[in-house]
Amino acid sequence: MRHHTSTSRGGPGSVLDTGLPASVAGRRNGDLGATTTLITDLPYGPKAAEVARGAMAVALHGTEADLLDDARLIGSELATNAFASGSPPLVLGVDRRSPTVGGLEVEITVTDGGCSHRTPTFPPAPEEESESGRGLVIVEALADAWSLTTGAHGTRAWCRLTRGDRPSTAST
Repeated sequence: MRHHTSTSRGGPGSVLDTGLPASVAGRRNGDLGATTTLITDLPYGPKAAEVARGAMAVALHGTEADLLDDARLIGSELATNAFASGSPPLVLGVDRRSPTVGGLEVEITVTDGGCSHRTPTFPPAPEEESESGRGLVIVEALADAWSLTTGAHGTRAWCRLTRGDRPSTAST
């Protein structure tokens, strides 16, 4: 199985092709702070979750352990869902932003080639004794925001994790 990883640096359309998840490039976006993006193909098979966890560790190297643990679990669940319910190709994207005002924001996206049956856009309650069916429940519990868009020609699962200080928007 061939893996393809791209990391973005510079402006739109600037892509670095590294072949395997090995490094991540960053850029500065004015007042938005530093942004790092990792995009990698996932194998269409049971190894998708393992590869997603490894790519997450590369993309989020140096972040706090709790954030990394949450992101690895979410990436693993989204990759597993894409393999179980979708079709190839599977692609993982991780955007890591450090706003100049502090904090850290991570967006995780997994896309696949689509599915022929309708997938729920909300996390269904899994059977108590069931060994599967908790992926979106886990994502909803850990993520600050998430969405699932399904279709015959592509499925996109996305979430955002936010950590650290954020300025208040409430007036005093």
